[in-house]
Amino acid sequence: MAKTMKQMRKPVKINPPTKPRSPRNARKAKSVTSVSSVARRSGGGGRIVAGCLAPHPPHLVYADNPPQNEPRSEGGWEPVRWGYERLRASLARATREYDAIIVHSPHWRTQVGHHFLGVPKFRNLSVDPIFPNLFRFKCDLDVDVELAQAIEERARGKGLVTKMMRNPDYRIDYGTIAACHMVNPAWDKPIVGISSNGSYKYYSNDVGQEQQRALGAATREAIEATGRRALLLASNSISHRHFTREGKLPEDMSQERIYHHGQHLWDMHAIRLMRDGRAEQLFDEMPDLIDDATSEADAGCLSWLLSALAFPTYPAELHGYGTVIGTGNAVVEWDPDPRTRQVTPRGRT
Repeated sequence: MAKTMKQMRKPVKINPPTKPRSPRNARKAKSVTSVSSVARRSGGGGRIVAGCLAPHPPHLVYADNPPQNEPRSEGGWEPVRWGYERLRASLARATREYDAIIVHSPHWRTQVGHHFLGVPKFRNLSVDPIFPNLFRFKCDLDVDVELAQAIEERARGKGLVTKMMRNPDYRIDYGTIAACHMVNPAWDKPIVGISSNGSYKYYSNDVGQEQQRALGAATREAIEATGRRALLLASNSISHRHFTREGKLPEDMSQERIYHHGQHLWDMHAIRLMRDGRAEQLFDEMPDLIDDATSEADAGCLSWLLSALAFPTYPAELHGYGTVIGTGNAVVEWDPDPRTRQVTPRGRT
């Protein structure tokens, strides 16, 4: 369906990782689970509990009517929201506890370098600039700053330009909030927020891909060194060409469909590669997916996730798929542990 880009890419130079940071002192925040004791007990040896494709349309939060969001709705976009229900149930199974959520968001766009949230606490009102009628969310979250710094150091050691974001008045973007909320509405885990670097648009898709390959490896190394049990979220849709006019009732599902058939074909192709355990092929074809399906993968979130998971050859679990204002959104989970991995048998699709 698409040509491979593997031969057109030159690998970036990978420098040795920096010396791991020692675990921090215990967190004092009341609302979040302490992860320091876990790091001390493990002496390193952290792991990725799961990696998830977690689309972030603000419509999903709007449709759920959480108390933090000011606008009220009559529901809508149930296939994607039910997919998140199944994902939450999967993550709630025994032995799948996680200490922190690491989320890579397309809507924290940085043109120079890869940035990481570096403030322990954020409490403010996040408003979607495109859909302020749907998303005005009272944000109250904690950040695992030590883990963020560990990823930043290792990414810098691999030759990437990086920066810790220390502005306490920064308003968290809706891509970060929506994905984290749909996966963990209790907000009882600290997060690590990672920006989307603009290298895909300012240089080329191939340059962006190699940046995310290095960033994913740095993320995995930092998790292992700090002893964290981490949940990784790639906060993006697959196809992303969307409608530009909104009806009187945003949640009127009689108006919801994929924007065009080509997007549907790309969505199904990408999902098939995920379910077949062909992550390396998906990574190789990402530049074509970006160009042909106007994909939000141009933010690097999905490529970062595949790299952090070391390009899994085991199948992913599809929890749900649906359209939101014409875009294709799949809730997908990769479980690296074969002892807990559950995959639904499928036919041709």
